[in-house]
Amino acid sequence: MNERIPLQLVDGDEGTLYARQPKVYPREIKGRFQRLRNAAVLWLLGMFYVFPWLNWDGRQMVLFDLPHRKFYILGLTFWPQDFFFMAWLLIMAGLSLFFFTALAGRLWCGYACPQTVWTEAFLWIERKIEGDRNQRMRLDKAPWGAKKFARKGLKQLAWIAFALWTGFTFVGFFTPIRELAGEVAHFDLGGWEMFWIAFYGFATYGNAGFLREQVCKYMCPYARFQGAMFDRDTLIISYDEPRGEDRGHRKRGTPSVLDWADKDGERPALGDCIDCQACVQVCPTGIDIRNGLQVGCIACAACIDACDAIMDKMAYPRGLIRYTTEHAMEGKPSRVLRVRTLIYATVLLLLAGAFAWSIGHRSMLLAEVLRDRNALWRAGPAGSVENSYTLKLVNKSDQPMTLTLSLDGDTPLVLVGRQRLDIAGGEVASVPVTLRAPAGSVHGRQRVTLQLNSTDPNASQPVADVTTAFFAPSDSP
Repeated sequence: MNERIPLQLVDGDEGTLYARQPKVYPREIKGRFQRLRNAAVLWLLGMFYVFPWLNWDGRQMVLFDLPHRKFYILGLTFWPQDFFFMAWLLIMAGLSLFFFTALAGRLWCGYACPQTVWTEAFLWIERKIEGDRNQRMRLDKAPWGAKKFARKGLKQLAWIAFALWTGFTFVGFFTPIRELAGEVAHFDLGGWEMFWIAFYGFATYGNAGFLREQVCKYMCPYARFQGAMFDRDTLIISYDEPRGEDRGHRKRGTPSVLDWADKDGERPALGDCIDCQACVQVCPTGIDIRNGLQVGCIACAACIDACDAIMDKMAYPRGLIRYTTEHAMEGKPSRVLRVRTLIYATVLLLLAGAFAWSIGHRSMLLAEVLRDRNALWRAGPAGSVENSYTLKLVNKSDQPMTLTLSLDGDTPLVLVGRQRLDIAGGEVASVPVTLRAPAGSVHGRQRVTLQLNSTDPNASQPVADVTTAFFAPSDSP
């Protein structure tokens, strides 16, 4: 007879198998790592909110002009034909993620992830309106009244305004932001613009204001596969358990475990961890780093700053919680710079160098030749043979180009029509081209190359060349 296993409920909730997630109230902390995080947040938010308002050569500094299929980035103009540069950047970004993760864990999550950056901004607004950690906790536990309603309502209004401003700025990367601001001021927004402002604003409010650490712990895929990029020489945030355990409160001035070790005395019963919970209170995801590395750790190092501050108050050496490796914690030699990280760094530098060189030397003229599909050839004057083409030219620069069209190599073919071409900046031009072969000079199919040269006397190389085929009757005299 099978034994019935009783259902164990959690946290007193009846009828559910899952514990209710407690709200996380991260405490504000000061320290060297927090200063780095603040600098990263200010820089990244500054780039997002300021760049669309800056001009470069009379045009918005960063603008993805989808209707005209042009992308303006820091004075450079990219066309759809340059899309491989985007793929190149994505490859470099992925490799950078592998490199920094193998080197020092989830640095991306702790300092540069949009979820982290905007959550910090929303937390800053919350602190300014509701107060510090203890004040926020007391406010949430207090019964609803005029004061609580006012503070909660003001916070929500500030969050919504900030989220809508974020959505407006996001759309400003795709629609000229000054034109967009005018449309908003005159209540003349288009349907799609209104949709994307609301959608991106709602996503920002939901992720950074409401979900917060739940995104990092349960929704982010990076948290799941990060362990595959770690090894025992990866720098991770670790709690020095041999030094810290057993935990317990003690008077200030009690010698540290390290002091007893230096004196070769008997180790005290209590370790250096005074169980103050400061490392837990400052954690934005609410984990206890003393339980080991967990999927919720985003490597923000707030626990390091908190623990170092407590160690300073206790007159203990810093480093009870620190960046270190598993090998170092075991007393073994540790190699932060190793074959794996060196390979990542070398490949990344090569790709970055090649990318910069390609951007600086990319051709600003795109040329393509299309044959006339109505006939392979036609008879010309005096028994000659002619082929017709359409030369498609795209001037990817903002400056006009003056080009000369010529034939490359020793060929009996001659160009018929104009050979000087004026292409305006950003213009897509279609130029009719006719090639003529004197009677009897060409039989069958022959490859021919058209060269486009700049009229600038300092230009030594052709701007572009295109190869096509010339057809003549095989039995022509």
